[in-house]
Amino acid sequence: MNSLSPEELIRYSRHILLPEINQAGQLKLKNARVLVAGAGGLGSPALMYLAAAGVGTIGVAEFDTIELSNLQRQVLFQTSQVGQSKLKAAAERLEQINSTINIKQHFGRIKAQNITSIISGYDVIVDGTDNFATRYLLNDACVLSGKPYIYGAIHRFEGQVSVFAPGGPCYRCLFPDPPKDDAIANCSEAGVLGVIAGIIGSFQALEAIKTILQLGTTLRGRLIVFDAMNFSQDELKIKRNSNCPVCGDNPSITSLKDENIMCPTQANSEMTAKELKSAIDAGRDLILLDVRTDAEVAMCQIPNSIHIPLQELPARMLELQDLKESNKELLIYCKSGMRSLSAQEFLNQNGFKNVLNLTGGIKSWAKDVDSSMHV
Repeated sequence: MNSLSPEELIRYSRHILLPEINQAGQLKLKNARVLVAGAGGLGSPALMYLAAAGVGTIGVAEFDTIELSNLQRQVLFQTSQVGQSKLKAAAERLEQINSTINIKQHFGRIKAQNITSIISGYDVIVDGTDNFATRYLLNDACVLSGKPYIYGAIHRFEGQVSVFAPGGPCYRCLFPDPPKDDAIANCSEAGVLGVIAGIIGSFQALEAIKTILQLGTTLRGRLIVFDAMNFSQDELKIKRNSNCPVCGDNPSITSLKDENIMCPTQANSEMTAKELKSAIDAGRDLILLDVRTDAEVAMCQIPNSIHIPLQELPARMLELQDLKESNKELLIYCKSGMRSLSAQEFLNQNGFKNVLNLTGGIKSWAKDVDSSMHV
């Protein structure tokens, strides 16, 4: 397809007015093929914006049905559709948004035996899933197939987004191996602010469009952590790991397999400020890690804390190696508990055990323990 119809010229006129896109860019979008794995909280906004933008072929991979509890964040669906197939409902909604594009439906769970054939027909893969096993599988399949992978994840009031493109770094460079069973705090749904799904899903659509158009600077090599409670954003630099098992110099993963990751219930992965004070008073051997910025630490800090800003954690993990080997308890805190949750997840997935998160962050410490502290 090497031209835009009169209807498309009108429909995409606001894109075409942008000199960075113009008609040539809109034609790239028309000829692009994007797969969105999952039509849930992240997939809903990503799919809607990709359809509205004029991505010519959009694939949707989904197996679930619509539940009433989905509607708080899965904006593709309506109350009258509860009980219906998400895949069918998503396709109908996207066709209503833009009847000029092609919607392909892939029903069923994404697994090692079908993922290669599913993604083979697409240029960009957007991750709208909600579990570790599928994330690793998508990442590995994209690396082996040479396709860009747009990653997103949400939890409570926080979201993460990145782009893993051919040549690395990839998802395993950030999280080398699936977490051990006893290292997962909780991979069932712990609650999420619905708007967070819209924000991160929109970020993913943005990065997919930029990738197609080769526009601006994508999030390749960077992980953005968005904290809605403080309306703050942290950036972690990600470097390609030459020892990465899938994108490294001598990869050990050359074929795809399903990861068997169990999801136990949450067990002692958090600590309140009052519990922390009691533990300190009792002489408990507990290491405190402050992941706030230098400016925040200059204002106040819980005594005897190690300070490593969140964005520096991947590069400075060796400083915590003794803790990893000794399995000492490590409690992480930030301002309100969101950034520290990301740090906890990162360290868990890199082999650290006994990692705790301070509920409510240093704000809760100031409120419940040290009222003289100004956060």
